[in-house]
Amino acid sequence: MSARRKFYVVWVGHNPGIYDSWEECELQVKEYPGAKYKSFDSQTAATLAFRGNPSEHLGILKSIVSHQPSVTNYEAIPEINLDGIAVDGACSGVPGPMEYRGVKIGTGEEIFHLGPLPDGTNNVAEYLALVHALALLNKRGDHRTPVYSDSRTALSWLRNRGHRSKLERTAANVRIFELLARADAWVQTHPTYNPVIKWDTENWGEIPADFGRK
Repeated sequence: MSARRKFYVVWVGHNPGIYDSWEECELQVKEYPGAKYKSFDSQTAATLAFRGNPSEHLGILKSIVSHQPSVTNYEAIPEINLDGIAVDGACSGVPGPMEYRGVKIGTGEEIFHLGPLPDGTNNVAEYLALVHALALLNKRGDHRTPVYSDSRTALSWLRNRGHRSKLERTAANVRIFELLARADAWVQTHPTYNPVIKWDTENWGEIPADFGRK
């Protein structure tokens, strides 16, 4: 008799999402401070849990304990510019429905939000969020407001002037590839832009745009 298939939800980890093997899930939570994840017996249950609040599952939630407390009082952290924009993305599965947004740090105001769009990835969502924020500020004539991202991959793609995603094209994700082409074209024609800062999750807590904090 074969073992029952499991689906793993990662709310907080390197790349939040839904994974269909423990090996993939472990890669997302290993050595990640405060990682939150849990297994489910069906993809439907995992999807509903991922879209919800992880606190609803705290009674049986597996966590890697962080020695750093979650910080929400950003005024107490002088390194953070409260006028800055924090960006983040989320994706349910790989690939799966993805979305991204930008939030003003000082007020929590959501400045933009796109998605969900089918057949995307978390890395693509985070890259598009980053470029969206930079292009928006440029359009406003604002060249000083910093943009914060907690994604090493998105920051790397920005430095390299283009995405490096291995996402396969499907009939459903045409819009995503259109957005990627626009984002790449923008960064390649704008050699200078607003300051981009890596969000220090370990010391500052989750980035304000994090979807897991809804």
